[in-house]
Amino acid sequence: MKGRLARWGWRLFAWGLILLVAAPLVWMVATSLKPEDEVFSLEPALLPEEPTLEHYATLLTETGFAGYFANSATIATATTVVVVGLAVLGAFSRARFRYRGRETIAAAVLLCYMLPSVVLIIPLYLMLVKLGLANTIASLVIAYTSFALPYALWLLRTFMAAIPAEIEQAALIDGASRMGAFFDVLLPQALPGIISTALFTFILAWNEYLFALVLVNADDVRPLTTGVMTMLVSGFNIEWSLLMAASVMMSVPLIIILAFLQGYLVKGFGAGAVKG
Repeated sequence: MKGRLARWGWRLFAWGLILLVAAPLVWMVATSLKPEDEVFSLEPALLPEEPTLEHYATLLTETGFAGYFANSATIATATTVVVVGLAVLGAFSRARFRYRGRETIAAAVLLCYMLPSVVLIIPLYLMLVKLGLANTIASLVIAYTSFALPYALWLLRTFMAAIPAEIEQAALIDGASRMGAFFDVLLPQALPGIISTALFTFILAWNEYLFALVLVNADDVRPLTTGVMTMLVSGFNIEWSLLMAASVMMSVPLIIILAFLQGYLVKGFGAGAVKG
């Protein structure tokens, strides 16, 4: 009896937390569907009395939201490809080869991961200005790679270290080259880790705000995070309906990705926490 009451108590507690977290999201969606007069009503209601999609239509046809969306998709995808490509090779090197300075490199990577990202803003900005990359999409890809890569290296190293070396050795004995064993044997085994790393990197690049605010001032290369704030929020007015509609549309790609691949993301975070 006590065990059953305890289980029900934990379930109620869990559902209470879920409702607490979900309430702002529900309000965001509801506000994006409300006409302007309902948004500023003195007696606000959770659900719209007369739902409308006019805010979404205005957002897509009369603002630069589509351009910002394309910039964010380009930046997040490019960052993910670069980070995963470098992390796979670096993690394979750390997990399979022994060479002088290996532990020093590992400590340096960990130190980079522990540094607050805000510390890197000024050095990165000065470096990008000297390279002539200021106010470009490439500048954000480089910046996001700088703080996503250390975590990706540690995460993928955990997966690759857990794969038995005997599998590769058997492939080498059967006549496969080192790169053949890497692509045909190791990568398929490390696929859950690679997917979780890609998800982590994509989400980080999609949601990042501070670096985009500092490194990019040109409107044609702004990502969603800074573009929407610049477009809809000013010192005298906030377009709440359009802002909520933009927030919903910004969340849709991440919701779709997480709905299909959340198992890999949880597996990757769990591996990094337990095995380090």
